[in-house]
Amino acid sequence: MFGRRDTNTAVADAPAARPVALKSPTGTVPAGLGPAPGGESGADPKSVSSATSRPEPKPVNSIVELAKGTIQPVILERIDPAEVGRMDRSQLRAQIASVVGEIAIEQKLKLNANEQQVVVTLLLHDMLGLGPLEPLLDDEAVTDIMVNGPKQIYVERRGKLELTDVTFRDNAHVMNIATRIVSRIGRRIDESVPLVDARLEDGSRVNIIIPPLAIDGPSISIRKFAKQKITLDKMEAQNNLSPAMGTVLRIASRCRLNILISGGTGSGKTTLLNAMSHLIDVGERVVTIEDAAELQLQQPHVVRLETRPPNLEGKGEITQRDLVKNCLRMRPDRIILGEIRGAEAIDMLQAMNTGHDGSMGTVHANNPREALTRLENMVAMSGFKLPTDAVRQQISSAVHMIVQVSRMRDGKRRIISITEVVGMEGDIITTQELFSFKFEGEDAQGHLKGRFDGHGLRPHFSERAAYFGLERALLEAAM
Repeated sequence: MFGRRDTNTAVADAPAARPVALKSPTGTVPAGLGPAPGGESGADPKSVSSATSRPEPKPVNSIVELAKGTIQPVILERIDPAEVGRMDRSQLRAQIASVVGEIAIEQKLKLNANEQQVVVTLLLHDMLGLGPLEPLLDDEAVTDIMVNGPKQIYVERRGKLELTDVTFRDNAHVMNIATRIVSRIGRRIDESVPLVDARLEDGSRVNIIIPPLAIDGPSISIRKFAKQKITLDKMEAQNNLSPAMGTVLRIASRCRLNILISGGTGSGKTTLLNAMSHLIDVGERVVTIEDAAELQLQQPHVVRLETRPPNLEGKGEITQRDLVKNCLRMRPDRIILGEIRGAEAIDMLQAMNTGHDGSMGTVHANNPREALTRLENMVAMSGFKLPTDAVRQQISSAVHMIVQVSRMRDGKRRIISITEVVGMEGDIITTQELFSFKFEGEDAQGHLKGRFDGHGLRPHFSERAAYFGLERALLEAAM
């Protein structure tokens, strides 16, 4: 695999089966997907473990950084890119480890075994993974990664933004990583297509925008997916909602209510949608529609659809509206729309009104009433010239429940309202709030205090719950 491209220089290729002098773990998890199975979820992501998880580099000191800068160009001269593409991570690690040792001797670099191992890991990150971002991707406490050019990388950790000491070499290094991300899903990023929505192999959402639109260098925003699946039980344990609210949401999903999850950016809408999707019966056929596929449904019968952007000639675009229309011909039991943001709203409402009960979606809005207004505005964006009262009638008959989520100033996500759509009074959509969160102050650590209040109202869907044999449990939780 390795050998100088100059055939006059005699450097022997490293044999594939050759014993590696520097003993290193052989984790086989693809770059960016976290520790290998069996790793401890609570482990420090920067700790080096020889048995349970893929080793993470120690903080890179100047010696290691200098050594990596010296070794990397030589490695690139000797590497066969086609061969690298056919090797798994463990094989490539063994090959690189042996060659790094040879180059260190040739260049008279004074590296101990641990430092050589760190250099090998950093080189692997650059060759197969996302370079300096790899340790952040493996850090369970990090939920968002924000690259603002090569020298400024922020993360969100436990709901708070922090500046890290991680850096890229230069803009070209950031562009290389950005290109690797988008090429995996068949997209491109360059001056002709300077902004792209993409995803990582684990489904984490990625947005990339580059110069000339991004003035200070390429910007990469990564919304990470938790490796541990979030359920309503776990959300209750974390006090994101009360047990009574969890019971009502479980019954609502079992009763096949059409549910709209509303909230601001980063409030946890997709996380809640994933948690509620766990309650869908395994015998149902589910079709998901997203701009960038990130939902993690656990049911066996799921068809995942993803939009396609236009090509360089501006042709070939497939929108969410196109996919919603198509999925109606796919015999879905439920349709899950990752985010309702445009003209697809009218088609989704029509689907909810024509037998696809139990459908769900998310929308950006600050409260349930605003979510209904946004739906009304998005129907207008579709070009349909419908009277206002007709649109509102469509909405009131299609949407049964709105769940409002919020990321509060202490960094914690909470469900702050569960609201039913009851019907129409004149030309106004009427609702009733079953639960709400009441703020009561904050403690000495800056954590907000409050309570989840049930309003003691009889849910409008109690008759529907009775059909499913769940009315008693619903009334006990809600009243």
